[in-house]
Amino acid sequence: MTAQHFGLIGYPLSHSFSPTFFAEKFARLHLLQHTYQAFPLTHIHELPILLQQQKLDGFNVTIPYKEAVLPYLDTANDIVKAIGACNCVSIKNNLLYGYNTDVIGFEQSLLPLLHPQHQHALILGTGGAAKAVDYVLKQNNISSTFVSRTNSENALVYEALDKTLLKKHLLIINTSPLGMSPNTNVCPNIPYELITPEHLCYDLIYNPTETLFLRQAKMKGAKTKNGYEMLLLQAEESWRIWNEQK
Repeated sequence: MTAQHFGLIGYPLSHSFSPTFFAEKFARLHLLQHTYQAFPLTHIHELPILLQQQKLDGFNVTIPYKEAVLPYLDTANDIVKAIGACNCVSIKNNLLYGYNTDVIGFEQSLLPLLHPQHQHALILGTGGAAKAVDYVLKQNNISSTFVSRTNSENALVYEALDKTLLKKHLLIINTSPLGMSPNTNVCPNIPYELITPEHLCYDLIYNPTETLFLRQAKMKGAKTKNGYEMLLLQAEESWRIWNEQK
């Protein structure tokens, strides 16, 4: 098979597991000429220069560029258009095709965990990953409320979370980078004392495997899940898209 070259853009990227994941995948498949590299970009404006320097067949997009990458796409699928965030790009004939594999990864990892009481969700954060999460919840008839550090029409502030809201919203999903390695001693500012065994707390972060957010939720008896399975599922979906385009 002709060598193919892929990558990951974002900033910073020291926390990313994707290069290791794909290196191991290529080794298992005996695709020894394939490569997957991390390309930390300090600004999304650096993307065209990167694409001139590196002849890539596709790339993934992570924090903070899942929304900022949209103007650089030549076309995007319906999910990207619906949510306004892209984390997977396939390149064919120098054209950039945008996809969102976070949606598939999150949905497939979340659905087996849901119980009838999980009808209302709090989404911590408002970035590109939060939009993918919100899309999945809506597709599965789960109402959602965004929570942010700043007040807006579309989001509550953390200080607004009270007993009434926590009793109603038994699904809590952290899409913010709070708690991600190396800053593992921080967490979203929610009232953890109001978490119960009825709650399901999901953190998109996978490094560390148990964030302070998840650890505190678990101490209150909540069911918890980190983002590792979502990472694997979205990466496999990226691989499928890149090969489907060829």
